[in-house]
Amino acid sequence: MSTRITAVDVHDVRFPTAAAGDGSDAINRGDYSASYVELRTDDGPTGAGFTFTNGRGNEITCAAIEALAHHVRGRTVEEIAAEPVAFWRSLTADVQLRWLGPEKGVIHMAAGALVNAVWDLRAKLAGKPMWRYLAELSTDELVANIDFHHITDALTPDEAAGILDKGLVGAADRLAVLEQDGFPSYTTSVGWLGYPDDKVRALTREAYAQGWRAMKMKVGGPPADDVRRARIIRAEIGPDALLMMDANQVWDVDEAITNMTALAEVDPYWIEEPTHADDILGHARIARAVTASTDGRCRVATGEVAANRVIFKQLLQAEAIGVMQIDACRVAGVNEVLAEILLAAKFGVPVCPHAGGVGLCEYVQHLAIFDYLRVGTSLDGRMVEYVDHLHEHFVDPVRTRGGRYLLPTAPGYSATMRPESIARFRFPDGPVWR
Repeated sequence: MSTRITAVDVHDVRFPTAAAGDGSDAINRGDYSASYVELRTDDGPTGAGFTFTNGRGNEITCAAIEALAHHVRGRTVEEIAAEPVAFWRSLTADVQLRWLGPEKGVIHMAAGALVNAVWDLRAKLAGKPMWRYLAELSTDELVANIDFHHITDALTPDEAAGILDKGLVGAADRLAVLEQDGFPSYTTSVGWLGYPDDKVRALTREAYAQGWRAMKMKVGGPPADDVRRARIIRAEIGPDALLMMDANQVWDVDEAITNMTALAEVDPYWIEEPTHADDILGHARIARAVTASTDGRCRVATGEVAANRVIFKQLLQAEAIGVMQIDACRVAGVNEVLAEILLAAKFGVPVCPHAGGVGLCEYVQHLAIFDYLRVGTSLDGRMVEYVDHLHEHFVDPVRTRGGRYLLPTAPGYSATMRPESIARFRFPDGPVWR
């Protein structure tokens, strides 16, 4: 029996987060939003997917999803799963819409929302949470879902298969570790740039008491302010906890090197997005500089706005990053994330997914768990970002204990939003926005 996708419903859902400073950094101050898509079927569950935006412009991503929806509507899940790369390319290489990317920006994010909704549907039909569904696919099936076009100079299908086959060894033991302990995490909720010092201090103290031993702060304001706030956090968490920093692309290359030399006194674990996201060689130069100024203790991390697998390939080839941060809906869905996780494993760089926003934590927990079980096979240097915002709007929200993610158990990709939340926060007609 086949399951046919009969309708594609798109919702513009926005949450008024800007007023409180939640999510504020050196560049961004927005209302966390989701271009949310539901794939309705003739006799099965509804597939849910979304891409995350920062408020204004969410209507543009919704329009792009609508423009691509004809590639999904009317197809069966079984035919999509039988030729997954052909399906993926129908969205990412649409013969007219591709011009608006290619494979980047609004069109790519819209494609990702639809691709992720299909994967949510596949996992729900299998009765498994996404991490388990992926981890239990055969090596051949996983490789068949990856488009290797433009990355074979860095990762071939045979190399990917070798990594995945090796990941089968000990997978049950690794799963037992996660079932007992959960997946390591860090919190960004303590250090938004718009928070006053007293709030930073109080939130840091509270997070430490709750068990968090890795925390991230935003930098990129006046340098003296960054140092002062970093000292506050370091004083609260002590010398042994990890302190990460995120500049959100605001610095020039030389400026990043100068500012990180000053911030080295608080022993940062990484500097995230120290310069423009597309500047591969700039990231590489910063990486060499921070390695030298911190005796190798600090590394460069980036990836939350890396447009596609080709950008990640170059970051890895250039030795520009020591931590790779994937975003579940910046790129075009699970198929492309699989390629990126395998690229990271090939180059020996740990993956620490970007999360926060609306539903990103719900998404990426599945990807990080799959990575540990079948690809990276180690927790060394692996953490999933956690931000304590907006989880209550999801049917299957993330759960944490002692600074670690607990394994999701419900079938699907944890992407399904509560109908009452969609109705209340739908833009512009929801009661919150009227």
